[in-house]
Amino acid sequence: MKNSMKYLYIGLIVLALAIGLAAGKFLLVDGGLDNEAVAKVNGATIDKNDLYDFMVKQSGVQALDMLIVNEIAEQEAAKKKITVSEEEISKEVEELYGIYGGEAAVVAELEKSGLTMEDLRNDVMVNLKLKKLLAERIEIPEEEMLNYFEENKDLFAQEEKVKASHILVDTLEKANEVKDKLNAGQHFTDLVNEYSTDEATKATGGDLGYFTRGMMTQAFEEAAFSMEIGEISDPISTEFGYHVILVEDKMAAQEPNYENSKEDVKDALLEEKLQTEYEVWRTEMFSTYKIENYLTAETPAEE
Repeated sequence: MKNSMKYLYIGLIVLALAIGLAAGKFLLVDGGLDNEAVAKVNGATIDKNDLYDFMVKQSGVQALDMLIVNEIAEQEAAKKKITVSEEEISKEVEELYGIYGGEAAVVAELEKSGLTMEDLRNDVMVNLKLKKLLAERIEIPEEEMLNYFEENKDLFAQEEKVKASHILVDTLEKANEVKDKLNAGQHFTDLVNEYSTDEATKATGGDLGYFTRGMMTQAFEEAAFSMEIGEISDPISTEFGYHVILVEDKMAAQEPNYENSKEDVKDALLEEKLQTEYEVWRTEMFSTYKIENYLTAETPAEE
C-alpha cells in the first residue's frame, strides 16, 4: 500500500545515474567532452562520445525530466517552508530496507549503479518534500476512509509476528560453539560478525526484522514462534545450515479495528491518490516555471 512513491524515487536515482552522473563524469570544465576510449573490441574504439550519445538516447529525456521535477520540488518546498527531518528520512529508508530485503541488499543494489547511501538519502529527502507538496492538495473525507476500511478489512488485520536475529553456520559443531559462547555471556552481535555465513544480514547483527508465519522455512519458523522474547535457541537445522536464533520481539494477532487503523487507512488512500495528483501538479508546474531544456530543445510555455 505504501510503495508507489518509493518506486518513484528508486527509479529516479537510477535514471539520474544513467544520464546525469555519467554525463557529469565525462564533461570537461570547458564544457567539451573528453573523447578518450572507454572500451576497445579487436582494436575498434568505443569512446566517451559514443557512450554519452547512447545513454542520452536510452534514458536522457526521462532522466532530465525527473531532475527538472526535483529542482521544482526543491524550489516549491522552499517557498512553502516545507522541510524534512533526518528522522523522517531514516524512517523512510528503514521501510525501503523492508521492501528490498534489508540494508545490505539496498547497499548492494546501489553499489551496482555506483551510488551510495548518501545518494539514496538525498533522493528520499527530495521525494518526501514532493510528497508533502502533493499531500497539501489532497483531501480525504472521513466517509471515504470508513468505506475503504470496510472494503479492505483484511489489509488491516495484524497477523502474529516475530522479530528475530540469527547466526547461520555450516556445521553443528560451530553452532554448538556459538551457543556455548552466548551462554558464557558473549554478545550476540559480536558472534554474528565472527561466525555468521549469512552475508545479507551480517552487517545488521543478523537482524531478520519482523516476519509472519509462512515467510520462513518450516523448522526455523516453528522454533521462532515457540520462543519467548529474549530467548536464544539451540541450533536449528534447515536446508541453509545451522541457525542460532535470538527472538527480540513478538506481536500478537489482532482483528481489524478502524480507530487503531485510521492513520494506515489515510496513508493507503493518500498513496492511491498521489500518482494522479503528481501528474496534475507536474503539468501545472511545467506551465508555471521558466524551463529551458537544451536536451530536447523544447521549452514549456511560461504563464
